[in-house]
Amino acid sequence: MVWSFTLYLKDLTEFSDEQTDALYEAGCSDGSLASGEGQAWIGFDREARSLQDAIRSAVSDVRRVGLDVEHVEIEAEELADSEIAQWQTA
Repeated sequence: MVWSFTLYLKDLTEFSDEQTDALYEAGCSDGSLASGEGQAWIGFDREARSLQDAIRSAVSDVRRVGLDVEHVEIEAEELADSEIAQWQTA
């Protein structure tokens, strides 16, 4: 299943060309980098078994580049889908 969520990055206002390249090579090719109003973020559409697995792998990829995640935003629809998937596998 493909999960959609956004990672907001700590202490980063915009991406350098080097960071953009490094993120892509670290596995973030399924993310859209953006910034504005003093904040940088990556919107992901990541395939994984669960929402938790998708977020964990994305955070790991971002940290591999030396960046830190401030917080994660998840659409309510994704949370509902996550709960449904848990019920189906139980």
